[in-house]
Amino acid sequence: MAPPDVPAPENWGQQGKRFLEEGRIADAVPALVLAIAAEPGRGEPYRLLAEIAPEALSDAHVATLAALAGAAPGPETAEINFALGRLAIGRGEHARGFDHFRVANAAARAAGDYDETATLRAFEQIAATFSSAYLAERRATGCASDRPIFIFGMPRSGTTLIEQILASHPAVFAAGERTIFDDITAEMLGPGGTSLRALGERYVAEIAKIAPPSALRVTDKMPANFRFAGLIHLALPNARMIHARRDPVETCLSCFSNSFAAGGLAWTCDLGELGRYCRGYLRLMEHWRTALPPGAMLEVDYEDVVDDLETQARRIVAYCGLPWDDRCLEFYKTERPVKTASVAQVRRPIYRTSLKTADAYGEAIRPLLDALGR
Repeated sequence: MAPPDVPAPENWGQQGKRFLEEGRIADAVPALVLAIAAEPGRGEPYRLLAEIAPEALSDAHVATLAALAGAAPGPETAEINFALGRLAIGRGEHARGFDHFRVANAAARAAGDYDETATLRAFEQIAATFSSAYLAERRATGCASDRPIFIFGMPRSGTTLIEQILASHPAVFAAGERTIFDDITAEMLGPGGTSLRALGERYVAEIAKIAPPSALRVTDKMPANFRFAGLIHLALPNARMIHARRDPVETCLSCFSNSFAAGGLAWTCDLGELGRYCRGYLRLMEHWRTALPPGAMLEVDYEDVVDDLETQARRIVAYCGLPWDDRCLEFYKTERPVKTASVAQVRRPIYRTSLKTADAYGEAIRPLLDALGR
């Protein structure tokens, strides 16, 4: 039966995803169930339901998943095993769940493309270029706008939660994950170059195309913008930068248990590559911590937000130069499109089940711990 007040679409899977992004969980669940009925061999609807409403998957659904796990064509193997992994974890079967995550990630990694050597070298080159002296010499030469707020860090570190808190403030427009800075940097810093001011002005002009004029602040929640913290500071010295932090092991395990390869994050699919990427990120963030001037970047720990939402929310809002608004504490009520892996989580009040999960996996995560240097 179709969800109420919704015309029957040709593709229930896409409709279910749209409902999910809009926060319409009650409509997303039946749409995804209908998607499974229409195409029982497609893995994505199972995975989404396993994440947002595992109780909606019947015993027959689970039996179908189990049968598909060993016979599905390559592109579906990852989705099906992510779904089975999530269901197993929900039952407390962590070893079985992790085995499914391994199969899912191996399938996703085989279809992905990642140059680890080039990526880690780029992190080192960024730190070498944007030294304290380099930043000091060019300070205050950028665009003076204080409208942008950049929220960055590792995926699954709390960036969506921080943006949702700010999105609940009436003076903030949440733009989600945007590649704007990456795109215009590649364009404007090519042959011939450009000024830092022009780079900042171009960014401000681009966000003005998507944000209402009434928004005093506009968030850009692209996690990978951590690479550009020094350049952002030079091009937009009055922009706010918020670094979302979370325990590295927990962050990496959350990445490994989610389907990220299709988004270009193939490094999340191998525990060793994932740990080495995270270690490179941590080194670069340590560089920014010492090279940037005091106050240029606010660091927010996910665990602190979970422990004391109000203190951290007030800290975030104050850093962004905004008056306090109580709606920021009820972020889960804010209606806006969310297209990240945290789409369902930010529709719920703060919860603690995502803390300290690593112990349940034992030696299965040894390659990750070794790569992180733990």
